[in-house]
Amino acid sequence: MSQPSAHVTAAEISRLAGVTRATVSNWRRRHPDFPAPVAGSDASPLYDLAAVRAWLESRGQVTTTTAVDELRTLLRWSSDPSDAKRLYPFAYAALTSNDAAKLLKSADDDLAAAANRAVAGRASELPIASRRRFEPDDAALLRAVLRSTLEDDGPAVLDTLAERGLTDTHISGAYGTPPPLAGLMAGLLERQGDGPYPHTVLDPACGSGSLLEAAGRQGARRLLGQDRLDIQALNSAVRLKILLPDVRTTIKTGDSLLADAFADRHADAVLCNPPFADRDWGHDDLIYDQRWTYGVPPRGESELAWVQHALAHLIPGGHAVLLMPPGTAFRPSGRAIRTELLKAGALRAVIALPPGVVIPLHIGLQMWVLRRPGQEPPGDRVLMMDVGEEQDGQKKIDWTALADTVLPAWRSYVADPMEFEPIPDVARAVPVIELLGESVDLTPVRHLRRTALDPAETSRRVSSLRERLSRLLAELTDAADARSWAGSGPEPATWRTATVSDLAKGKMLTVLTSGPGTADDPLPARYRTRRVLLSRDVATGTRATGVAEEDRAAPLVELEAGDVLLPRVAHRERLDHRVADEEDAGCLLGTGVTALRVDPARLDPWFLAGFLLSEENLAAASRMRQSIMLEPRRLKVPLLPLTEQRPYGEAFRNLHRLRRAARETEELAAETARTVSAALTEGALAPPESR
Repeated sequence: MSQPSAHVTAAEISRLAGVTRATVSNWRRRHPDFPAPVAGSDASPLYDLAAVRAWLESRGQVTTTTAVDELRTLLRWSSDPSDAKRLYPFAYAALTSNDAAKLLKSADDDLAAAANRAVAGRASELPIASRRRFEPDDAALLRAVLRSTLEDDGPAVLDTLAERGLTDTHISGAYGTPPPLAGLMAGLLERQGDGPYPHTVLDPACGSGSLLEAAGRQGARRLLGQDRLDIQALNSAVRLKILLPDVRTTIKTGDSLLADAFADRHADAVLCNPPFADRDWGHDDLIYDQRWTYGVPPRGESELAWVQHALAHLIPGGHAVLLMPPGTAFRPSGRAIRTELLKAGALRAVIALPPGVVIPLHIGLQMWVLRRPGQEPPGDRVLMMDVGEEQDGQKKIDWTALADTVLPAWRSYVADPMEFEPIPDVARAVPVIELLGESVDLTPVRHLRRTALDPAETSRRVSSLRERLSRLLAELTDAADARSWAGSGPEPATWRTATVSDLAKGKMLTVLTSGPGTADDPLPARYRTRRVLLSRDVATGTRATGVAEEDRAAPLVELEAGDVLLPRVAHRERLDHRVADEEDAGCLLGTGVTALRVDPARLDPWFLAGFLLSEENLAAASRMRQSIMLEPRRLKVPLLPLTEQRPYGEAFRNLHRLRRAARETEELAAETARTVSAALTEGALAPPESR
């Protein structure tokens, strides 16, 4: 049998053998029999995979690569980009038969012949078929597919076949739909009462088929899909036939807007995550298309072309759920079409999702729920939902909580839009007349009224804020008392100085720092609930915000009252320092913070803190740039007796109080203004009587 002829990099060899790249480099230098490069360059050599595998086996080195990894490597270095497409029918046959293990032992020519017979038997079930026959030279790829089907599940094999085709494609806005989101979108198609799930579901931009799969798992019995990428159409077709063998599936290739493969078909429902931001969607060729019932989509609004394409393929009363970028809800160019959708009752709901549910992760996309108008009168309310905030402060999406919010609200709305009970700040059935206006902005958050405020409770809260603000103003006035400052004399005071490094050598202080922890140095259990003081906490004058489990430090430094705290990097306009007090004591020192622990019999901590951030020290540290990198050991401090240090220390402490009071006053004043303004605009407070 011939062996696979493929090239691998040093990095791939390291993964193959389960070692580091440094180990591979050592093998190359120390073992003359290590395979020589066969391609590539001096900087990036390539090695023959078969030779590398044989060398590893001769040394008793067990390879850790999986069959799917080997298939991926062979495809990546294949000279024919169409190999992945040719292999889909063979993978389909291997996944749906019991002959894979037997074929794996066949000779190369027998294997190629068997593969051709298997592909011929499956060709009619798939959207495209390759005319190129398998030859004995293809045996390595065929065996890799067989091993993958035996070792891994079907979807992993199919996704591996699709990887190269997708990597070589640059279609804007074409992203996959994660299974939890696909399940949520499919859940919005549920019929109310005892009605069955929609029988026939279409996805005109089906990708790998995740939306159709979700619909099939929830009850659809006929799945129709189309995708403009051949590799995606193949992936979707084979995946659905393997995962949902009892569901009838038809997948076509081609651009649904320009070459609609289901032009004469109507589905009970449509699910779609269409490509967006696509200016080459066919505007000029489709200007007179009959699908544009609600207006010709502008060139820059391909999303509204997909919306109308979906509606055109629905039976009267059928629903569609599309994933839309947020700009579709408010861009001026789409205003006329949004207006017509509302007037016809075609738009049922707009549901804003949190960022991170799908690529692009930084954008909070929206689900649009549409219904093709039938004989029933158009609805006069649209469900607006916003579940776009991080749930419980988590960055990871809680899909269960998301579905438990969206689906019950949707069911309640569908049951009786007029009697829908609003969910404060989350969902509201908005009258269509309220949405029609100058901009026809369908962004949900703009139409959700805030939670009703209790006037009595609001009044008590505002009074509490005013009392706190008054106390802070008094403290600010006291800290800013000009009578506590006096001139030093006709000439500025001068003194000898020493660096922090010199003071450390003289045992007047100890410089404490902390670095990142390691797995070999676990955090003691007693410290796992401790707060960690971070660089930003010191630079902005806030308390410790780090968590020991996340910001573990090694070596471990526990802060004591009297430690002088400095950030190592800060912005000149947002730079602060402080002396640790009783609230800081016991916190752990985080990375990016330096603590100076003084000998109180020789150094006043506030004296030290104040002079460390003198203009002379800051200018030297920043070289007049806004970004400052403090190297505490180089900072200079006057050499004064302790009795002379203490008045300076008291003055610097007073200035720290002034900065802290000013900052807290500003924050509290802003909070008070926001609270009172919201209460006035929502009717919870009445304006004071004029004097």
